[in-house]
Amino acid sequence: MSRFGIGQPVRRVEDQRFLTGRSRYVDDIQLPHLAHGAVVMSPHAHAVIKKINIENAIASPGVLCVLTGADAKQDNLGGIPPLFMPEDMGGPKGYRTFRPLLEAAKARYVGDRIAFVVAETPEQALTAAERVEIDYQPLPAVVNVEDAAKEGAPKVWDEWTSNMAFPLMMGKKDAADAAFAQAKHVVSVRLYNNRVSANAMEPRAAIGDFSNDSFTLHTSTQNPHGVRSILAGPVFHIPETKLRVIAPDVGGGFGMKGDIYPEDGLVLWASRRLGRPVKWVATRTESLLGDNHGRDQLISAEMALDENGKILAIRAQALHAVGAYVTNAGVVPVLCALRNIPNVYVVPALHVAAKAIFTHTTPLGPYRGAGRPEAAYLTERLMDEAAKKTGIDPVELRRRNYIAPGAMPYATGTGWTYDSGDFAKLTDRCLEIADWNGFASRKKVSEGKGKLRGRSLIYYLEDSGVFNERMELRFDPSGTATIVAGTFSHGQGHATTYAQMVSEWLGVPFESIRFVQGDTDQVPFGRGTYASRSAMLGGSALKGAADAIVEKARLLAAHLLEASSQDLEFKEGKFRVAGTDRAIALTDVAKAFHRPVGLPPQFGVGLDASGSSSHPPTFPNGCHACELEIDPETGEVLIERYAVVDDVGRVINPMICHGQIEGALAQGIGQALMENVAFDRESGQMLSASFMDYAMPRATDVPQYALDFVDVPARTNPLGVKGVGEAGCVGAPPAVMNAILDALRPRGVTHLDMPATPRRVWEALLAART
Repeated sequence: MSRFGIGQPVRRVEDQRFLTGRSRYVDDIQLPHLAHGAVVMSPHAHAVIKKINIENAIASPGVLCVLTGADAKQDNLGGIPPLFMPEDMGGPKGYRTFRPLLEAAKARYVGDRIAFVVAETPEQALTAAERVEIDYQPLPAVVNVEDAAKEGAPKVWDEWTSNMAFPLMMGKKDAADAAFAQAKHVVSVRLYNNRVSANAMEPRAAIGDFSNDSFTLHTSTQNPHGVRSILAGPVFHIPETKLRVIAPDVGGGFGMKGDIYPEDGLVLWASRRLGRPVKWVATRTESLLGDNHGRDQLISAEMALDENGKILAIRAQALHAVGAYVTNAGVVPVLCALRNIPNVYVVPALHVAAKAIFTHTTPLGPYRGAGRPEAAYLTERLMDEAAKKTGIDPVELRRRNYIAPGAMPYATGTGWTYDSGDFAKLTDRCLEIADWNGFASRKKVSEGKGKLRGRSLIYYLEDSGVFNERMELRFDPSGTATIVAGTFSHGQGHATTYAQMVSEWLGVPFESIRFVQGDTDQVPFGRGTYASRSAMLGGSALKGAADAIVEKARLLAAHLLEASSQDLEFKEGKFRVAGTDRAIALTDVAKAFHRPVGLPPQFGVGLDASGSSSHPPTFPNGCHACELEIDPETGEVLIERYAVVDDVGRVINPMICHGQIEGALAQGIGQALMENVAFDRESGQMLSASFMDYAMPRATDVPQYALDFVDVPARTNPLGVKGVGEAGCVGAPPAVMNAILDALRPRGVTHLDMPATPRRVWEALLAART
């Protein structure tokens, strides 16, 4: 096997430019006559906009224009709609919001965009933005999801009947109720999944340029074609051919950059007005206020079990905040948080429901995991409660309820059909690398130091891969291959993994493969990267393109070798006449396709092909074992050991997979221990709008991980791959929280919500003593 082929730990080709400072982000781009924009955000969570006075701002040095919601209406600009609502899939009706580029009449959260100031320099734009005078009439606000769901709560949308954006329900109530009626054991939990922010290393940024009756947008996005579609359609009402979207290097996205934001439209609109390109770059506080957040779910649930510890049913009722607007993919977290509740277990009956609730807060959107962490957290907390109630070992209880490999394909009560999985096998391997049996001796050592030690073993499953995808392969006259990707790499290493695939399939040199993405003028079509979809859907489409290249080249190779195409074998990058030593390399055939003369006309000019894919989701899964120490005097939690065994199907590049898992683990651990978007419950002001107040994990907060894979190939796509990008985020919160509770239970603490900060842990221990 080639050292650059599938399954090899090839170093990422992208990293050299990142590590040497040669990467190119939106803020690195300098266009001639570039102007700079600043956004005026609402300081109120809920307020009527009575009047906007821009005179002082316009008179400020260097100011070129000040735009307001009234101007947007005058220019007939539309709003940003949700990509879909439940009713579009046959579900219940909800309220479909259209988010304007600038609010003209009412602010609905702290950070709502009210005006846009453009000046010669960023400093002049920021100074002038502070001089925009806005007469607000503050109104009562609700930022807590439980408060917002109450009858009579201040409404986010006066035009709608309540603060319920939409309801969702899955399963069968009668069957679940009947199962609970005959249960030997019933356990229940009430959990809050804390609101978190993605905090990408590169803040969002955009440059709009209008010239020759067309727009060009440089933007930090995960989905260039999706941005073009929304801006060209609902917002500007122009053909998509009139808008080119370019996404250069993107410094992290985590789902948050999968959506479109008002600033993407504002820079284009301002450029059209001024006849100059306009740049906007978010400050960190603007990011914390204005970027879509994740999680924010309150859920009550119960599990019924028989005398042998077999699950009979699960019931759950959730309130899921969506913020002030249903953003592009805002339905996804609410949907997946319900749909993934069965996890890897046989759940004969189930009834789960959620109400998506409008609040006077930043909109909620997909954030790494998008509903899957909420589901895994709920089910795995219930499993540990069931183990305590039944007296069955937590690992044994899980084993008794795993879906057996022979039961695949397995249909859940929420509509998924799992194609593959061997959950017991992964559990065995995780117990081994975690040194599960050595815990007792380590606990004694901790006790000798006055520390509490706890552990957990959890299992997670998520769905990955949505929609269809298109990829292209092209050979130039020198025989060099170019991958034209409809997906979008913003940290995943696609330039490396896709090249590994093409090198193995076509035998072309790995180092000579070129990679193109992120430009809607160069990439005819694509759906971007989110939901861990690229290896599965992009890779499968690329395989289709590679197969088409071989078949197209086979005919010309036969002509050049003066043989029948049926007699040709293709292996290791060469066409060979079977049973002979006569052969020609694919790269030489590709060169021949560009000969100016001498070829029969049926071969045309150039060797290229496209491939597309459309497959059901895959179901990555894995086992996590977490072991930690708690200082009862301070409440500090220190993760001592963390083991993960993942089934991500066929592994394309284990080094990149490990990197993806470790990054997601850090984010999941961050949510469990420290991250929290906090609002003042009365005023709606964000209390965590800087890194002085919003805590993220540092290197000292995460352990050295023990990682391994057990390959259980997916049966629903030709590569056998499953997603990997979100796996760590899904499993880490229940693993950490269950281990914390395991350590605290001997001291009388039976419940704790995320984040388990030292103060919260210390207060829980204090309350248990009194």
